Amino acid sequence: MVKGALIYEGKAKKIYSIANNNNLVWVEFKDSLTAFNGEKKAEMAEKGRLNSLITGLIFNRLSQSGVDTHLKEVVSDKEMICQKVKIIPLEVVVRNVLAGSTAKKFNIPEGTSLEKPLVEFYYKNDELGDPFISDDQALMLKAADSQEELNQLKQKALQVNVLLKDIFAATGIRLVDFKLEYGKNMQGEIILADEITPDTCRLWDMKTGEKLDKDRFRRDLGKVLESYQEVYNRLKNI
Repeated sequence: MVKGALIYEGKAKKIYSIANNNNLVWVEFKDSLTAFNGEKKAEMAEKGRLNSLITGLIFNRLSQSGVDTHLKEVVSDKEMICQKVKIIPLEVVVRNVLAGSTAKKFNIPEGTSLEKPLVEFYYKNDELGDPFISDDQALMLKAADSQEELNQLKQKALQVNVLLKDIFAATGIRLVDFKLEYGKNMQGEIILADEITPDTCRLWDMKTGEKLDKDRFRRDLGKVLESYQEVYNRLKNI
């Protein structure tokens, strides 16, 4: 396959067309690191490579467990071939443990486990800061076609949550929360897209509680790249 023209560039990835194929795209992971809706930015060599490798490992493991994803083929340490999808403009967030702004909002200590996973939607709009959105608001804005589609997104996210918790637990990592994005492929099927990485998950070491995710960048804790490398090293050995 031959990489074509640049179609889209986001905060973390570049998306290219593929010559003579309208069903696939070429995805390249960037070394950019952003937080607080892009207000805090940095470049970190090797970050794109690690996130691409981590996503490849996790998406392949999810696929083996029956989850439909956009990943078709890993072509290099920083690049993959994916199904072309129309992204549903909702971030689907699953929380197993309260942390960050959610813990602060409800004045509940960070690290408090939830009795059952909490699923939330956030509207994908950079200008608005990706705000929290209710089901009815999502339907009002036509971010989803129906309540049935919203329910389907929740069910799919909870399925991924069960699998991800087991994957990370096998490496000694606690899955605190994470963000997923879904898209519709050329057949109109809803499939998992984007990435699953320390950029999109909160990951804590089960023994020490050490943060192994982007909170190290958000909170100026240092050792950001080392933590991403640690996550990859653990995942590739299970």
